[in-house]
Amino acid sequence: MDVIRSHAARLPALDGRWTPGSHQHDELVAGLLEGSVAGPVTSHAMDNVRRNIDLLYAGDPDKQFGMSGLAGAMDPWEVLRAVGREAGFDPDPDVRTGPTPVDPERVLGACGRVGERLGLACERGERVILATGHPVGLMHLYAELGRQLVARGVEVLRPYEGESWKEAGSHHRFQVRYLSGVGMLTDKANAKHTHSGEPMRRMLEAGPSPDLVFADHGFAGAAIEAGIEAVSIADVNDPALVLAKELGRTEVVVVMDDNVQPDAYWPCFQAIAARLP
Repeated sequence: MDVIRSHAARLPALDGRWTPGSHQHDELVAGLLEGSVAGPVTSHAMDNVRRNIDLLYAGDPDKQFGMSGLAGAMDPWEVLRAVGREAGFDPDPDVRTGPTPVDPERVLGACGRVGERLGLACERGERVILATGHPVGLMHLYAELGRQLVARGVEVLRPYEGESWKEAGSHHRFQVRYLSGVGMLTDKANAKHTHSGEPMRRMLEAGPSPDLVFADHGFAGAAIEAGIEAVSIADVNDPALVLAKELGRTEVVVVMDDNVQPDAYWPCFQAIAARLP
């Protein structure tokens, strides 16, 4: 809280937050805390985190994020320890309730690694897919980074755009639609929050194949399942991508609160953009 108080007065103006610039490290930390992207209390309590780990272990399809081989792959306590390493907390086996903290330093460090990989995509002129299962919270972050990538020669792909399908047991037809180059699941009327890997599976089948995916939820999981390199974002209560990293199936996962106010992610944008060429 002292970091917030001491630096809030000199946080950049809103428009400036989404233009790459020079920012002191503690300014970015303050921004993450102020926006509740990280901090001692995040939006998911420990009982929710542990419940979702148990569901992942038991094979709940909603928690697999489009990946096979996760159910039963690691003891739930070991998964919680892996989540703790990524988020920056040391879990206590006797604590099942209360807040789940996220260390802003870990968030910025992981964002720096995302930036390094995206910077390599710029240097190579790679093809990238951007997509989100949290179209309200994370859309702005992906869209602004997408603009930076395109300006540096990256081709941001839009596969399977506007194609419709109907899933078993549903009366709705679904589509992948793109806003500012960022793919999302829609029911043709509304953007949808989803854990499903089906949209990305269809996107990859439609082609062309990307060199890299930057995504979250099932969009990231299905890319990993298909053997596509992915850098991803995961909430502290969504263990699938963290477990995939622990199993050596992916390398970079940013663990943070993934559904706060869209403008709150500006420190992540700055930390990533700072690593672009």
